[in-house]
Amino acid sequence: MEKITKLLNDFNELVMFKHSIFSLPFIFIAMVVAANGWFGFSLCILGILAALTARNFAMGFNRYLDRDIDALNPRTVNRPNVDGRISPTQMAIFVALNAIGFIIVAYFVNDLAFYMSVPILIVIGSYSYFKRFSFLAHLILGVSLGLAPIAGVVAVSETIPLWAILLSIGVMFWVAGFDLLYSLQDIDVDKELGLHSIPSKFGAKNTMIISRVFHLFTVIFWLLFVIVSNSSTFAFIAVAVSALMLSYEHYLVNKDFRKIDKAFFTVNGYLGIVFFVLIVLDNL
Repeated sequence: MEKITKLLNDFNELVMFKHSIFSLPFIFIAMVVAANGWFGFSLCILGILAALTARNFAMGFNRYLDRDIDALNPRTVNRPNVDGRISPTQMAIFVALNAIGFIIVAYFVNDLAFYMSVPILIVIGSYSYFKRFSFLAHLILGVSLGLAPIAGVVAVSETIPLWAILLSIGVMFWVAGFDLLYSLQDIDVDKELGLHSIPSKFGAKNTMIISRVFHLFTVIFWLLFVIVSNSSTFAFIAVAVSALMLSYEHYLVNKDFRKIDKAFFTVNGYLGIVFFVLIVLDNL
């Protein structure tokens, strides 16, 4: 039993399970808006399972593919995919099981969700390759998490309305923007290893400017989402609060690079939760 518990803890560390908080709220935001309220217990369970299996697949695949790179980065050298706690074979099995699980869950949601399941896996898996040849990897990560609202609305209505696309584009820029800040930690390692990233290509100062621009786009697209979806007061408050939280995130990083973790995990985690709660209130 101890061995099983330890292995589960190692996998939890491998995929950083607590970071699911970034994608889960926006799946359910789209589901709440599409259903104009509660969308049902069964869809809630399927939505959670879909989000977790997709994220486990993406993170597991990334850790599997990046184990050689992570071994050369002092920040990541103690990860389970590097220090031997989880073998490549175990990671490959984990990735395959979550991919199959995601497709099965999509099958039980509806036909469109099922047809989209494999293309979604291809998109979210492709992020792991991009850093090897393109500094646009940050945007690919954004696209990967930006698919969450699309998946949410498809689950409820089996359609992809304009407001869901606007919400997803906002999520894309949100994720890409905070990933830029997070990537500042690896700027020297990326240069040394010849990896492609915006910080290693354009420098820290320009990266922070690009991140601010991305987050400005985030607020604009979320505002458009609120307008097009005919939402009301609480939704507008959600956008305003998000703008304030993103501004605070940049304030923290500008003030002290050592606050990157706080900006990345704490501020962005709360942003998703607050946005979700206010959208729920808007649809009561």
